[in-house]
Amino acid sequence: MNSKKIGFNTICTHVGEIDDKQFKGAISPIYLSTSYAFENVDIKRYPRYFNTPNQEALCKKIAALEKGEASLIFGSGMAAISTALFAFLAKGDHIVLQRTLYGGTANLVNEEFEKHGIEYSYVDSQAVDGFEQKIKPNTKIIYIETPSNPLLTITDIKAIADLAKQKNIITMIDNTFASPVNQNPIELGIDIVIHSATKYLGGHSDILAGAVISSEELIKRIFQVAKNFGGSLSDFTVWMLERSIKTLGIRVKRQNKNAMKLAKWLHKNDDIAAVYYPGLKSHPDHELAKKQMKGFGGMLSFELKKGLDASKFQKELKLIKSSMSLAGVESTILSPTLTSHALLSEEERDLQGIKNGLLRFSVGIEETSDLKSDIRQALEKIKVLQLEH
Repeated sequence: MNSKKIGFNTICTHVGEIDDKQFKGAISPIYLSTSYAFENVDIKRYPRYFNTPNQEALCKKIAALEKGEASLIFGSGMAAISTALFAFLAKGDHIVLQRTLYGGTANLVNEEFEKHGIEYSYVDSQAVDGFEQKIKPNTKIIYIETPSNPLLTITDIKAIADLAKQKNIITMIDNTFASPVNQNPIELGIDIVIHSATKYLGGHSDILAGAVISSEELIKRIFQVAKNFGGSLSDFTVWMLERSIKTLGIRVKRQNKNAMKLAKWLHKNDDIAAVYYPGLKSHPDHELAKKQMKGFGGMLSFELKKGLDASKFQKELKLIKSSMSLAGVESTILSPTLTSHALLSEEERDLQGIKNGLLRFSVGIEETSDLKSDIRQALEKIKVLQLEH
């Protein structure tokens, strides 16, 4: 099946599925074996080599979704990120990264790179000239994340890709927040796309996985490191992820719609001090987001007005779950300073503009009227508590 000639939801549903030739089942069968024949076979299969039947099939689907030639799937988003980075970085090399990164990625860089003799520079803004100023003769990678976690800042993907190509530097992007539904960075010139597949690709808060998508040539290079790092994914989880991706398009489009409605509503709410969502015209990167995204995503962040306790607000929510992760069909909320960015120092969080009262809101597929009612009642309760004290 030629994925270039079919629609997105058809790719989600059919590309990479395994034909059940024995029983003619409607879905891919699952192969749980960890041991395969090595004589008289075309491929020597082994789970750590990312080539079991289910692994191979899922990789085809994910590559097609991101318009790449090939992909690899991993046991977590951080396994995908670390393997991709170490495939192209060695002692004496240098990497340029934007400051507004997922906390786990920044922690990996801050704690591990110096041990391996890898130099790194952070760029404090999304401006392309900021990246160019940080490039050195030994720079091997430019690494970006857009929309960023948790403030939803937008980086000009094509401009970064063009800059890197001029300098013969590899580009990597964490595309988790956007998902392939809303953004395809390879079409904009990026070399390597990374996902925490735990999030939108999985979408049901029940699996842990990561993915890397690129050209056949670069994936082969990443594979050489991946097989040594051992970050492969169990075939049961692979099968669950393949199942989940079938509904990716319809899930994310509903989350896009809900997030836009809620962002506009929160923006007009007198109890909310700030809303960060690239779909809002008030967002400083709105025009750029319109240019490079097909939808604005299901993620937003907001701050309560001064005097309202964000922690107490979360405790009063009844429908929206206070939860560590994101991108499930259910709406969740968290404090980045206590979760996703807790490993960073307060000074590092301040540099990114992450305040203690910031709340990251992962919008689900529920009715927006119900989500608004939940937020409204929680705000009323904490205002009453504030008056009582």
